[in-house]
Amino acid sequence: MKTKVIIMGAAGRDFHNFNVFFRNNADYEVVGFTAAQIPGISGRVYPKQLAGRLYSRDIPIYPEEKLTQIIKENNVDQVILAYSDLSHANVMQKASIVLAAGADFRLMGTKSTMLRSKKPVISVCAVRTGSGKSPTSQKIVGILKAKGISVVVVRHPMPYGDLLKQECQRFALMEDCSSNACTIEEREEYEPYICCGTVVYSGVDFSKILKAAQDEADIIIWDGGNNDIPFFKPDLHIVIADPLRPGHELTYYPGEVNIRLADIVIVNKVDSARKEDVETVIRNVRSINDHARIIKANSAITVEDQELIKGKRVLVVEDGPTLTHGGMAFGAGTIAARKFEASQIIDPRPTTLGSIHTVYQDFPHIGAVLPAMGYSKDQMKELEDTINASDCDVVIAGTPIDLGRLLKLNKPVIRVRYTIEEVDETLDEIIEDFLRVRPVFQNQ
Repeated sequence: MKTKVIIMGAAGRDFHNFNVFFRNNADYEVVGFTAAQIPGISGRVYPKQLAGRLYSRDIPIYPEEKLTQIIKENNVDQVILAYSDLSHANVMQKASIVLAAGADFRLMGTKSTMLRSKKPVISVCAVRTGSGKSPTSQKIVGILKAKGISVVVVRHPMPYGDLLKQECQRFALMEDCSSNACTIEEREEYEPYICCGTVVYSGVDFSKILKAAQDEADIIIWDGGNNDIPFFKPDLHIVIADPLRPGHELTYYPGEVNIRLADIVIVNKVDSARKEDVETVIRNVRSINDHARIIKANSAITVEDQELIKGKRVLVVEDGPTLTHGGMAFGAGTIAARKFEASQIIDPRPTTLGSIHTVYQDFPHIGAVLPAMGYSKDQMKELEDTINASDCDVVIAGTPIDLGRLLKLNKPVIRVRYTIEEVDETLDEIIEDFLRVRPVFQNQ
């Protein structure tokens, strides 16, 4: 008799775990997925065309709120937790719901979920979302390209649309983002690489994505999502810790797993964190990983036209996931507003519309900043209308994309850019050491 399974997810690792472990496994039947964290991703299906020979029908995707009902109605044996950025307490609360409904609760480890690459893999992951993974990945890409090494980036999945069309996606031009109807969240991850001439892969089926990436590059950079662990087995595992959230390296899933696996731990944002919090993070890392190299880094902020900020009333737009399930109350935009002496940060909440208004109800810790939520065309329009209705002089965009190009805004937009600046050891030295141990054939 087959073991009946539900996979709890957020349109990412849930599909990956299914593909690499369950899809062709006749001992199991996945009766459904549940969806959380990301608005609008439930109510879809995982297409039978992607589900393999054992599935003659699409697999439904339910809202997580229906988990107990689905377990009981389908006599489910196991529930797999397959998404990230959850506190340890939250993980056990979900486990308790599953156990009370009669099923077993399960987490899947690296042996059963990591794919092996023929080419070297450098993974960049984190303790929490918003720690600084992408700036670190982008700097590593630049270091490798300067050495004449061919690099592609594989980004943690964000398949929020038509899963059949998103099976294996390659982004090399800005037009690729438009033709693939990318959300704001997707553009935030893809556009910085495209701007520096680097190909990015993402999608649903990472076995196919890995094959394509291997054929195109000498080294693959895994740019992780949230605080998830890599889908590819890394040859060098770099993990970013955030002293603005001290203690989370021991209390968040699977961020603690990343710390335990890390070869390099970068304690980022030391320029904006308290010294004692930096020391707490380092002490916590050492308590569970005695072999990793620990380096410190600043998250350096620059803006275009900083004189347009001084003395102005500003609306600050921050990265959405960092504020929502990342748990931060502010980001790079707020730091820029303070650094460059804005006269006032305008509270966006009086002008929020629709799902943007709901975000503040779901995440009450968010204060007088606007999360750049844009998981659908409708939500992007609500974000646009919210910004246009704000009584401010200037919009400060603390997101990695050009909001002024993507949205039709009636106010000037000042972009904030942030890069990683190492304080002691450098990423260049780390990459040099890696290449000595793992020589890489360089394409001519």
